[in-house]
Amino acid sequence: MHINEFDYELPVELVAQYPAEKRENSRLMVVHRENGIIEHRHFYDILDYLSPGDCLVMNNSKVLPARLIGTKDTTGIEVEFLLTKRIKEDVWETMVRPGRRLKPGDRVNFSEEPRLYAEIRDYGEGGTRIVEFKYKGVFLDILDQVGKMPLPPYIQRESGDEDKTRYQTVYCKEEGSVAAPTAGLHFTDELLQKAIDKGVQLAYVTLHVGIGTFRPVKCETIEDHEMHFEEYWIDGATADLINKTKASGGRIVSVGTTSTRTLESATDEEGILRPGHGDTNIFIYPGYTFRIIDCQITNFHLPKSTLMMLVSAFYDREKILKAYEEAVNEKYRFFSYGDAMLIL
Repeated sequence: MHINEFDYELPVELVAQYPAEKRENSRLMVVHRENGIIEHRHFYDILDYLSPGDCLVMNNSKVLPARLIGTKDTTGIEVEFLLTKRIKEDVWETMVRPGRRLKPGDRVNFSEEPRLYAEIRDYGEGGTRIVEFKYKGVFLDILDQVGKMPLPPYIQRESGDEDKTRYQTVYCKEEGSVAAPTAGLHFTDELLQKAIDKGVQLAYVTLHVGIGTFRPVKCETIEDHEMHFEEYWIDGATADLINKTKASGGRIVSVGTTSTRTLESATDEEGILRPGHGDTNIFIYPGYTFRIIDCQITNFHLPKSTLMMLVSAFYDREKILKAYEEAVNEKYRFFSYGDAMLIL
């Protein structure tokens, strides 16, 4: 398939620069695959579409304040780091800008109090650097003080204190992502409790969103694209709950493309979800046969993106594009801080 088959026109003013005032007040487009009907609701109406016995599956990965601004030790030039993956202990794969100015042996200072600096150890893949951080104290505590949230490049502003909470789901737990699993940003503790009270079961998986989320598809033929590996975990109790839900006729409602990719990666050909820890580079595009999920909650995605391809695979490419066209006409807000879509 050609990359242009997943393109659409989006006015720049519809790219959300800030979150909704209240998480649950985001708008919700409901797409019924069986009959093609589209409804326009708000996210707090989500319970109208969930039934007792269904299972909401959410990615509980927590976003690191992984963007660091420092200065090169020898020249004082400003350098920006984006931590992309922990390799071991204090050694990280890191995107750097401007990259051409940093070579192995260089040192970058970020903060005097708390003390934090990094030494470049080696060149990484795709222009990254392998760096080792030096500090006194607990690294994640220092990162929380010094680092900034790594907002996507289409958000044309500096991240602020509000983003440290609003660019996280209320159920985030496991630190390790460089981008939020944004479909879950619309849930509140109260809304999740109402789901439990209705008889909906909640399950949590972990997939740490990596740098691949920032990288566009450059191949004209999408089948030539290679996804980056991302690390995931599914514990035994979660797998049992999801398998029992499926066996009893309940629906598996995946919250976001990261949850979808995790579940589909760990489900065997018989439709049984297997617990465990692994890496996945699964690429889901039209023609893929889904093994376990029945419904999907997702945000509106960038044109020509792998996420656009995934939702097109779950429904229908042409119908998804029609739904996006309607979302543009109805002035929905797009991308990470934007509105949501429920595909039933």
